[in-house]
Amino acid sequence: MMNLDAFEKRIAAGGRLTGEEALHLYRHAPTYWLGRMADAVRRGKHPDGHVTYIIDRNVNYTNVCVARCNFCAFYREVGSSEGYVLGFEEIFKKIEETRELGGVQLLLQGGHNPDLPMAWYEDLFRAVKQKFPDFKLHALSPPEVIHLSRMSKLSVPEVIDRLIAAGLDSIPGGGAEILVDRVRKQLNCFSKASADEWLDVMRHAHHKGLRTTATMMYGTVETDAERLEHMLRLRDLQDETGGFTAFITWSYQPEHTERGGREATGVEYLRTLAIARLVLDNFDNLQASWVTQGGKVGQLSLAFGANDMGSVMIEENVVRAAGASYCMDEVEIVRNVEDAGFVAKRRNMHYDILGDPFFRDHDVKRMLELSTAREAGDTSVPVELVNYPARSAAGKKQRSQGPTSPVS
Repeated sequence: MMNLDAFEKRIAAGGRLTGEEALHLYRHAPTYWLGRMADAVRRGKHPDGHVTYIIDRNVNYTNVCVARCNFCAFYREVGSSEGYVLGFEEIFKKIEETRELGGVQLLLQGGHNPDLPMAWYEDLFRAVKQKFPDFKLHALSPPEVIHLSRMSKLSVPEVIDRLIAAGLDSIPGGGAEILVDRVRKQLNCFSKASADEWLDVMRHAHHKGLRTTATMMYGTVETDAERLEHMLRLRDLQDETGGFTAFITWSYQPEHTERGGREATGVEYLRTLAIARLVLDNFDNLQASWVTQGGKVGQLSLAFGANDMGSVMIEENVVRAAGASYCMDEVEIVRNVEDAGFVAKRRNMHYDILGDPFFRDHDVKRMLELSTAREAGDTSVPVELVNYPARSAAGKKQRSQGPTSPVS
């Protein structure tokens, strides 16, 4: 039998849960109790009643990927007629649209494309910073950094140094899935990054002064104990470096994937979020994953430990490919926050408060659907790609034919 009163007193006093205790609570504590405890911890860390969000854009620069994770519906194989690489001008246009909506950052992630060498990333980052000096690049998840390390034959620290020199500001926590190698092998993502390799990229990034986020995708083949192991490994690294700004968890989206299966319930999401707030006592911020759970569960997350509504996003491609297409613009996010009894504040990636809702002082067009990387049927090849050597036969053939339908 659990003595919930004893746990409640220890949590209120700032005591740390062991892995065994956290697993026991995750399996057996009533959902309302987990929510109440998580909310108490959230209030202790954020007594001002603010709920934050960031206006940025989630841009996937390519969908060509050699990793072939079996839970992903987004990637296309090398040579696929549906594969794409965004041109620099396309990305500039997306940044300009983001700035018009009050955006301050680009979340830039993509597939492991063997035909995009290190120089392509460096030139893109430099071009962005030259054109938009104050705009932030929250870019390249740990597996992408490892991919570049392998292709360039540079160490991970060397890759990070070169990306920082080109303009990298922070690293997103994508590609973590579950940080247990048994799970990663079944998901066919072990080869792109083992659990230790993912953590090691973040360790190097933190030591170089970059802040990063951490994520967890649950609901595939992992056990509940492995979900807790994932959180504990993040907690240990945070104890060591203090470099994570936030934790984000979401449920696996099975539609259109090779793996298939069913999505976890909303209740399971709320329980997972709540236990994360209790376990990750050294993380200040937990984001609500409205993009997979929808706006109302996202709102309810604010009573289960979340203090942040994440990103307005503007654009999304990966989760949409797996069947989820929720959209909330800044107006809708703020409405959900305020209806839940909180004060909505804009932030940046470091969780510095930037101000009140942007739309209240600016004429902003409502966004009722998330944008996509490209319009359907657009198979244009960016003009600058011919400047970079390709590795694959398909890439070499494409570049020998030159650019097609360049963006004007």
